[in-house]
Order: sequence, then C-alpha cells, then structure tokens
Amino acid sequence: MERGSLSNVLSNEVESKKLDWLKRVNIIKGVAYALSYMHLDCSPPIVHRDISSSNVLLDSEYEARVSDFGTYGYVAPELAYTMKVMPMCDVYSFGVLALEIIKGKHLEEYITVLANSSTIDPVQFSDFLDECLPYPEDEVKEVLDFIIKVESFCLVEAPKSRPTMQFISHKLSTM
Repeated sequence: MERGSLSNVLSNEVESKKLDWLKRVNIIKGVAYALSYMHLDCSPPIVHRDISSSNVLLDSEYEARVSDFGTYGYVAPELAYTMKVMPMCDVYSFGVLALEIIKGKHLEEYITVLANSSTIDPVQFSDFLDECLPYPEDEVKEVLDFIIKVESFCLVEAPKSRPTMQFISHKLSTM
C-alpha cells in the first residue's frame, strides 16, 4: 500500500498532520466496515485477533485496508485470560484503535477512562483529540463525539455488553 501502515503515518509528525479529521473518520469507518464484513458476511466468520494500527494499511487516498490476520494486537481481556476467540475480541481492539486514530497515539490511561465512563463532557472530549490538528468543525465534531462514545462501549470488560461491528459500521455509515 502506497502510504504504508497507519502506525507509521501516525508516528511521523509530518505525515500525521496530513491525516485531517475527515480522513481519520474515514479510516475508522473503513476498519469498522471491514470487521463487520469479516464477522457477518464471511462463511465461516473471520475473527481477526490483531486489530492495531500496524495492521491497517493506507492507500494513496488514505483508504484503510485491514491486513495481517491471526496474530495478537490490542488483545481483549477475555482473550488474554481464556484464549477464547470471538468477534467481541475484535470489537475491543477496534475501540483501542479508534482511540489511537483520534488521539494520534496509543494512550493506556484513556482506555481506562473510556471503559469506566458513560458520558464525556466537553472538557474531556478535547482531551481525546490529537493536539496537532485544529479543533474539529461542528459536523466532524459530532461524528468524533459519537466515535468516542462508541469506543467506551467497545472497551467494557463484559464482551456481551459491547456493540457488534455490524451495529458500529451501520451507525457510522449513516453519519
């Protein structure tokens, strides 16, 4: 892929600034769609097990492509403890990845904050944004706010309480 991994783009100061809010939202939507497709439309369903910024490749137009199946990335707690593979493991990893895309880097402390909060107030909202980019416009801010709220549900400890990738992809496609 022309632009390489999302991880490399986010870690490069010059390249990461090219990832404006719309591009970041579209990357999140692309990954959500890919995971929804793998979980629902493949027979048998595919659980990726390694959703991370290193395994999302970007083409010349910053379209996301999910790659490198079967290794372990942002591992959901239940997978680490039980080694039971289920689609909700990918949902957890998607939540971590979406946070990394919005923040521009992976931050452990935000995972705990999101997993333990049901609402994000305006002061906290800005804490989740990449400081290298200007504050988002109203329309994009609304989508980012939704993504941050969904992330918090993706990161809950109980897998059955997480939304499905089909639900997430469908909601994002209407925004």
